[in-house]
Amino acid sequence: MNNTWLSDYVIIPSILILAILLVFPLLVGYIVYVERKVLAFIQSRLGPMRVGPYGLLQPIADAVKLLTKEDIAPRDADVFVFKIAPIILLVIGLTGLAFLPMGEGFTLFGYDISLSIVDVNVGVLFLLALMSLSTYSLVLGGWASNSKYPLLGALRSAAQMVSYEVALTFTILATLMIAGTLSMSGIIDAQREAGLWYVFVQPVGFVLFIIAMVAETNRLPFDLPEAEAELVAGYFTEYSGFRWSFFMLGEYAAMVVMSGLLVTLYLGGWMQPFPNVELFSFLGFIPGFSWFVLKVGFFIYFFIWLRGTYPRYRYDQLMGLGWKVFIPLSIANLFITGLFVIIVDSLSS
Repeated sequence: MNNTWLSDYVIIPSILILAILLVFPLLVGYIVYVERKVLAFIQSRLGPMRVGPYGLLQPIADAVKLLTKEDIAPRDADVFVFKIAPIILLVIGLTGLAFLPMGEGFTLFGYDISLSIVDVNVGVLFLLALMSLSTYSLVLGGWASNSKYPLLGALRSAAQMVSYEVALTFTILATLMIAGTLSMSGIIDAQREAGLWYVFVQPVGFVLFIIAMVAETNRLPFDLPEAEAELVAGYFTEYSGFRWSFFMLGEYAAMVVMSGLLVTLYLGGWMQPFPNVELFSFLGFIPGFSWFVLKVGFFIYFFIWLRGTYPRYRYDQLMGLGWKVFIPLSIANLFITGLFVIIVDSLSS
């Protein structure tokens, strides 16, 4: 009993956490490399080419540069808050990865290995609460810099996240009403039992989630907290070196977490397409982890494609879209979904 508890709750989770801490920064480096290459292709350029063949060692060179640059804090900044703000964002992003069910478990040397570090019965609620805390990091970083551009970026970030989190929450609630559970793995199991992904019963919620997800992660065309043309770099204007890299790692961690949540809620998580249809049974040889990575990778590419395709919204357009369009749509979607669930339950009983 003690050995089982030790392996299930200490040893195996510790190994998975260590793997994330070691692999994720390198993964982010090459996501940035792919982003630079894709943007270069969109703009008829070559992108990174000098460090290594086809620029493949550019992420390593960038990491060395960021880690060796001088750590500078503005003279009038609140130094403690200034230094801790990017750490908060990074910790939140990496912690969010622990809640994503990335595949079916397997047995290794007699131990059951799960591909999700934690699986709590309120995983979706906990993940939403955790990701909403990222606002504090941006606000603290912008305020502690004691500079006008970071402060404006921090104010924009707070207003933007409050606006789009409302629509995002209503959208997720509609999906949870159908699944009947707050567990991440339970939502995947509910889609398997239903025999279809929830994107087919929640197409409006799926689209709303994607747009709100882009706004939540401050990516183009909703990157108003940064807005280089207006605010230099927004809330992290005064940051340099490894603390700037913490903000970058936190942003990409948020992109992966939100993409993973989207995949879990609407696209069956690590399940293959149409798992109960005999016609697609030949796809069963592909591991669930591979399906999860492919789906998340598609939405990471979607983030990159948006950045190279659409112009930035004006701030009044951004707020108007959130409060006048997305929130009413998400409430209507929630109301209609509730009626649908009540009708189906009454018919089945």
